[in-house]
Amino acid sequence: MKKIIILVGPTGVGKTSLSLELAKKYDSEIISGDSMQVYKEMTIGTAKIKPEEMQGIVHHMIDCFSYKDEFNVKVFQSEARKYIEQISAQNKVAIICGGTGLYIKSLYYDYEFADEEEDEEFKVFLRSRSNDECYGMLKVVDPKSCETIHRNNRKRVERALMRAHLGNKKSEKEEAQKHQPIYDAYVIGLTASRETLYERINKRVDQMMEEGLLEEVKTLIHDESDWQLQSLQGIGYKEWKNYFENQSSLEETVERIKKNSRNFAKRQYTWFNHQMKVHWYNIEEEHYKEKIFKDIEKWIKN
Repeated sequence: MKKIIILVGPTGVGKTSLSLELAKKYDSEIISGDSMQVYKEMTIGTAKIKPEEMQGIVHHMIDCFSYKDEFNVKVFQSEARKYIEQISAQNKVAIICGGTGLYIKSLYYDYEFADEEEDEEFKVFLRSRSNDECYGMLKVVDPKSCETIHRNNRKRVERALMRAHLGNKKSEKEEAQKHQPIYDAYVIGLTASRETLYERINKRVDQMMEEGLLEEVKTLIHDESDWQLQSLQGIGYKEWKNYFENQSSLEETVERIKKNSRNFAKRQYTWFNHQMKVHWYNIEEEHYKEKIFKDIEKWIKN
């Protein structure tokens, strides 16, 4: 098995800076495991690393799609695995850094994505229904899939309904797969006390606002239909819809982004603990980075 290092954890916990240190130490390259940083036009709200911060280290899966392009976990898996092959061919250990759980899992395990079938008549029927109606249907026909699909993620809801309609439920398909790792991975998870983490998240959102998050969102919205784009379902973007429709104030919108980010951080911990073996390191502990490097050296030698 090819060796890879996976670095996960909630937003604002310090993954980016550690990934740079790891890449420098092992003369490696970094693959972003974030579902949002692929979009060229979305920089501030995705907390994307700036070119001047990369320190000359090659980064993959960043700025490679337009925010109106179709991008999903299947595309990510295919592209990211190509980069792992390229990096491994140079006798380097690829470093995957990001917090999008399903994307990381699809890369690490033997996830298989079959070509999607469609029933055009059923597709037209779904398009005539509201988000709430579609999500309500999904809760009836495939309730387990609702555990991982947000009610406002229209594309994923429709896709799951289509699968169930064609007799191939999303949840059943996932359960049927063996979920065997295809890489020898050391999974690093960064954590902190709830107080520290929430403080870092709040500061990060405030920094995004100072850098021009509102102005960035304005460049992405040209008409009402843009709010349905997959790219705009991410935290930091979807919360602006009510603001643009004069249903929320600026202060309420910023607070909602902070709240959603904090809640997402809690869900990330739970998800990763249930899906893979993570070696957690508390960033508040003294010399935690030295411990990480020491543990990685043991793993490499073994």
